[in-house]
Amino acid sequence: MGHAVVNHERKKVKSLPNQTVKEPKPDWIRIKLTTGDNYQEIKSMMRSKTLHTVCEEARCPNIYECWANRTATFMILGDICTRACRFCAVNTGRPTELDLQEPERVAEAAENMGLKHCVVTSVARDDLSDGGAMIFAETVKAIRKRLPLCSVEVLIPDFMGNWDALKVVMDAKPDILNHNIETVERMSNRVRAKAKYHRSLELLKKAKEMQPNIPTKSSIMLGVGEEWDEILQAMDDLHAVDCDIMTIGQYLQPSPQHLNVAKYYHPDEFVKLKEEGMKRGFSHVESGPLVRSSYHAHEQVKSAASHK
Repeated sequence: MGHAVVNHERKKVKSLPNQTVKEPKPDWIRIKLTTGDNYQEIKSMMRSKTLHTVCEEARCPNIYECWANRTATFMILGDICTRACRFCAVNTGRPTELDLQEPERVAEAAENMGLKHCVVTSVARDDLSDGGAMIFAETVKAIRKRLPLCSVEVLIPDFMGNWDALKVVMDAKPDILNHNIETVERMSNRVRAKAKYHRSLELLKKAKEMQPNIPTKSSIMLGVGEEWDEILQAMDDLHAVDCDIMTIGQYLQPSPQHLNVAKYYHPDEFVKLKEEGMKRGFSHVESGPLVRSSYHAHEQVKSAASHK
């Protein structure tokens, strides 16, 4: 099946009543704008191959830095998510697109970029029986075929607890299996749509049981109303399911319709959380105001490998 652009319905995220006064953005939340040749080249390449990146769709604050360094996170399975999480800028609605040629186009783009580490994520596709697991697996295989020395990280949805779908992805043997819990347990139902905190932990546990040698990774964002001790508990919960890598970043409100920022954490607090994570035995903890799940992902591969 070739690539086809199909009409689809979109719906806006419903705004929620916010219980906190909107806090002004602090000085340390600054995005470095670097739109040189590499940035423009990668943007043109993505458009020419009709590919999506989570860098653009989720309005990642690191897009300029990462694209200038010729790294990008591919977003497969279209750009319409079946969920409407209160923190996420990705469009939500009813997808009608499934492109079986997408894995090859992603691999070709990765080859043209000369990537040494490739991150592949997706929108949630609850409309598909396997949640898109087959396309994930085929994308990993296609990249490996073109770039045998390139490490491949997948950032997957929870597949609604379909462990057979998870096994399809794990059997493709990505170098890192990433699935984000996003927030602490108490805030999970308010922040996420359909996803469940303990189901996410179960996914990470199952992934490790299926392929014990593949590092697992998860991320939380701060500033949605959590307490400090709840952040530490989330660390303990992830470590309890043998999660290897953890990333911690500041939530930034993508639009007025999304959840307000309850608190901006100081960089010193992120340093302290990195120390807490390393103390608990994670192989790598990336922690900072602008850190996102795929930030410095290539370094995390090395850290995980050295702890095997």
